[in-house]
Amino acid sequence: MPSRRALLALPFLARPARAQARPLALAAFSILADMLGQVAGEAMEVRALIGAEMDSHHFQPRPSDAEALRRAALVLRNGLGFEPWLDRLLRSTGYRGVVVTATEGLVPRQGTDGHGHGGPDPHAWQDVRNALAYVARIRDGLTAADPPREAAYAARAAAYAARLEALDAWVRQRLGAVPEAKRVMVTTHESFGYFAAAYGVRVLAPEGLGGETQPSAARIAAVLRQIREQGITAIFLEGRGSQAVMQQLARETGRPPAGRLYADTLSAPDGPAPDYAAMMRHNVELMTRAMLAG
Repeated sequence: MPSRRALLALPFLARPARAQARPLALAAFSILADMLGQVAGEAMEVRALIGAEMDSHHFQPRPSDAEALRRAALVLRNGLGFEPWLDRLLRSTGYRGVVVTATEGLVPRQGTDGHGHGGPDPHAWQDVRNALAYVARIRDGLTAADPPREAAYAARAAAYAARLEALDAWVRQRLGAVPEAKRVMVTTHESFGYFAAAYGVRVLAPEGLGGETQPSAARIAAVLRQIREQGITAIFLEGRGSQAVMQQLARETGRPPAGRLYADTLSAPDGPAPDYAAMMRHNVELMTRAMLAG
């Protein structure tokens, strides 16, 4: 018969080994978190500090965000001034892990605010070719944080890049079917500049880059004039902030918005833009439908 000591040990031997917690990887906002998750797979626990359907322009970090940052193996930010709050948080917590800046190495386009003042446009992900550069930066950052899984990260990054190459071709094909004169749209703020340059679309945005301040009366008047003179029908809501300017444009032109575009955030999982690729497809389908309606 087993000894008493052996019998006492049996319950402990029968217990399954406790699963080791996965390293935590933080992304500044939901679009970056999706890209990070596509490359990391199950190897890391991926979280977004600014979740889906949240306004990136007015975000204030919470104490729980600082605590998560202290535990993270990797932090992914966009850069180009998009997350000044994250730069402050990294300094205040004395973070020593891997920091990946997705736009590092990209040449930014210059945009304007609602009063005509210039600055770098941070919305580089709106050009799928730039998203491919993001994926390469993410792959390298994950490898730096977790060298033993280098091959797995490289394979997942290559597979995701292939899907993005196909997405880029699809966007070009869909917009290429719209006559050039009709490839013009109006959005709330200037978050589609890279998209416009990459895919041959003209974009009018009364609120400029950030949407933090009300645009000047002259800028609103200029947009109104162009809508009327050019018969623009592709007019969209975008962002989670005030839509007062777009409501004013709708009243004065008699043209209601043709839907909502996603620019700085993903939708909820059951919404039309639960991941980056779905966001791009949703936006392009809305754009082309409204442009061809004019």
